[in-house]
Amino acid sequence: MGAVRAVIFDIGNVLFHWHPRFLYERLIGDDRALAAFLDEVVTLDWHFQHDAGRDFADTSAELIARFPQHAELIAAWGPRFNESVGDPVAGMHELVAELDAARVPLFAITNFSHEFWPPFRAEWPRLFDRFRDVVVSGDEKLVKPDPALYRLALARFGLEPHEAVFIDDNAANVTGAQALGIRSVLFADAQHTRRELADAGLLVA
Repeated sequence: MGAVRAVIFDIGNVLFHWHPRFLYERLIGDDRALAAFLDEVVTLDWHFQHDAGRDFADTSAELIARFPQHAELIAAWGPRFNESVGDPVAGMHELVAELDAARVPLFAITNFSHEFWPPFRAEWPRLFDRFRDVVVSGDEKLVKPDPALYRLALARFGLEPHEAVFIDDNAANVTGAQALGIRSVLFADAQHTRRELADAGLLVA
């Protein structure tokens, strides 16, 4: 087996903080009402449908039928999705730049809507231009940790499993990648990630 030569990143809560709260705390002033809305209406499970490839027009129509009193707030999710993305995770964009400067091939596998990804990516060209390819779950209608998505990504990236380090904040995603032989890291912070990449021989500790 050859050496590790590439890094595959997750995006949400690895490169950027993300949560629906970041958008809806701007639209709902009452903390109790905000918590109820996120627990019952625009939930993480509901949004996961977009990551799996469903269109917002369909999912929003279904949700508005269930919660017509929240129609305006639900409708805001699509056009204002970028406001659910928070600040860059401390130190991670700098780490990406350092890897790129060292000519380490960079890739990403992200659970992301096929509709929401292009406008988000367009806001961060300096970061994403460093990546050779990004596999988006919504485009493929496969979501992490489905092994089929990892296999598709490796084939597209031109990598064997042992040639990559995969970094993700979700333990199930990390376990799924490890099962295919990909060296995988459960994300904690930039310092921990740097140590793991140094151990893999890609960076100086």
